[in-house]
Amino acid sequence: MAKKQQPNTDDELAQKTEFPSEKDLATSTAAPESATSTTSAAADSATSATDEATESAAVDPQAEQIKTLQAKVDATEDKYLRAEAEIQNMNTRFKKEREQLLKYEGQDLVKDILPVIDNLERALAVEVNDKNGEQLKKGVQMVYDHLERTLKAHQVIEIAAADQAFDPTIHQAVQTVAVEGDQKPDTIVQVLQKGYKLKDRVIRPAMVVVAQ
Repeated sequence: MAKKQQPNTDDELAQKTEFPSEKDLATSTAAPESATSTTSAAADSATSATDEATESAAVDPQAEQIKTLQAKVDATEDKYLRAEAEIQNMNTRFKKEREQLLKYEGQDLVKDILPVIDNLERALAVEVNDKNGEQLKKGVQMVYDHLERTLKAHQVIEIAAADQAFDPTIHQAVQTVAVEGDQKPDTIVQVLQKGYKLKDRVIRPAMVVVAQ
């Protein structure tokens, strides 16, 4: 039987044993460096994200403080506007009240004078037969006329009542009677006490008798 022939020379061993070339060594050396670069980039990205998150967290309290201050400013401004509106309303009311006081100035004095006029009218209604009585009545008439002119000059006006339709805003019915003849219902047939106005305000309603 023939024996298998063994390689005897170094050249033959070298041919059968393969060694890495310089290109392969360069590739194998570059691969770890590339992996290292990728890992470093990822680390840098993570660090950057962490820094941004930290910066954002640091800004949030400031933004919250600004928001709180803005809310306080808005509330203060709202209170100021409300107060200003209230002051304007108060000034308007004060102005109207002042105008009313000026318009109806002397109202209390007129109320006190009206009974004097009533007494003068009663005195003038008395019949006199002697000369002295006539002179006295003439003097009363002069006082009455002068007082009446003064009241009219201050826009104190007598309320029309006799033969007028009854108006509860200016008349006060103290008695009612049955309608007679051609009288219309709710017509004033008698004036018991004159009524007066100061400009457009009723100082005293007329006391009347009304036909119904």
